[in-house]
Amino acid sequence: MSISRRHLLKGIGAGALSTATLTTLGSAMRGFQAANAAEVTDYKALVCVFMWGGCDTHDVLLPYDQTSYDQFRNIRSSLLASYGASRDRSSLLPLTPANSADLGGRQFAMPPEMSGLQGLFQSGDMAFVANTGPLIRPLNKTQWRDGSVPVPKQLFSHNDQQSTWSASAPEGAQFGWGGRFADAAVASGANINREFSTITSVGNELFLTGQDVLPYQIGLDGAPEIYLLSEYNDDGISNLLRRHFTAAEFNGSNLIGRDIAQIADKSVVLNESYNQAVANLIPISTQFPRSYLGAQLRSIANTIAIRDSLSVRRQVFYAGIGGFDTHSSQSADLPARLSDVSASITAFHTAMQELGIANSVTTFTASEFGRTLSANGDGTDHGWGSHHMVVGGAVQGQNIYGEVPPMELGHVQDSDNGRLIPTTSVEQFAEPLGRWFGLNDNELAAALPNLGNFTAANLAQNIV
Repeated sequence: MSISRRHLLKGIGAGALSTATLTTLGSAMRGFQAANAAEVTDYKALVCVFMWGGCDTHDVLLPYDQTSYDQFRNIRSSLLASYGASRDRSSLLPLTPANSADLGGRQFAMPPEMSGLQGLFQSGDMAFVANTGPLIRPLNKTQWRDGSVPVPKQLFSHNDQQSTWSASAPEGAQFGWGGRFADAAVASGANINREFSTITSVGNELFLTGQDVLPYQIGLDGAPEIYLLSEYNDDGISNLLRRHFTAAEFNGSNLIGRDIAQIADKSVVLNESYNQAVANLIPISTQFPRSYLGAQLRSIANTIAIRDSLSVRRQVFYAGIGGFDTHSSQSADLPARLSDVSASITAFHTAMQELGIANSVTTFTASEFGRTLSANGDGTDHGWGSHHMVVGGAVQGQNIYGEVPPMELGHVQDSDNGRLIPTTSVEQFAEPLGRWFGLNDNELAAALPNLGNFTAANLAQNIV
């Protein structure tokens, strides 16, 4: 087996959504215009906020009409008892969807700790995409049980489903759809510095890795720097160390050695140019929560603010927050996580408004899977489909897209115990984001390999 130099160094009801639903979902971004690959002059960014552990989004998009709420309360009686009054119907924050006529008289709400995002929904800058998750083909309960339709491998496994959400394949996949989106942007000439095309605040993430781009990691206060270079005041020693870390003296003929030397040199130079641009940044006045996620999104906001200095027109970002594997103590742990997600994303959107580019930045949530509708006492177990949020000035907000399954057990999309079989695939969720970002049909097909299996869907004309 040969190993390429680059890889070595890289250290919804049954079946598909209805055509009418897909048309609505696909056109949900205001002011959408597909970017011509040869004429990218504007700026657009996608920001993924990944909730590690499997977020219980039954507790994010809550039933509010009395009938549905009573069903929900009966199924989750033990869990809701541990929440106390915070999950009483009178404590919830009602939503008034613009597409309420499509919801069959059902009403929905958000928990009291998510007032920021509830406000963005009400103002039209946030939408829900219901029951989304990894699929290979449209699937219902009968097909699930008889095994007549292929399903993603290693379902309900944290690592594998994080990978599947990011790259349509379990752990071991090479390229994520965020990275593939950025590949297309680089090919279009949108980014002079391809190294700043995909940026992570939490590590070298699969989601951001493409064939031509690798994630650039930023710290919470700028790019990481080599500690020794900033510690020595003696110019001679500092220059000597810099020459060492940039491999300035390397003159070997070994190809891998050359690549390593070039990477070392470029890493130092890129970090220095990034930190210089940040140093010259006029500070953003928006206040972010004093949390890890808040700090990540503040750093991403600062990076977007220096986009011209970085010579980029298209960027994909990744932030993450853990603690969502709530098999127990859910009422004690989950509200704080949801509060952080709401406050941090709301602050980030406010910062984009401050920068005057709220219409150019779209944030969305993701998680490896949802959780079961049924409770196991004071927690919930691994699920499948979940409800996700899309936030930004370009979003056709105040809508709930897709299909929200009924608050009952045993329906046609219930694989078992209220574990939802998705009615919107990750590819269908991602397609309008990619189309808004500027990808054409061929680029979308390359980035989202299962998209063609959902023949009724052309969401690109619809959600973003």
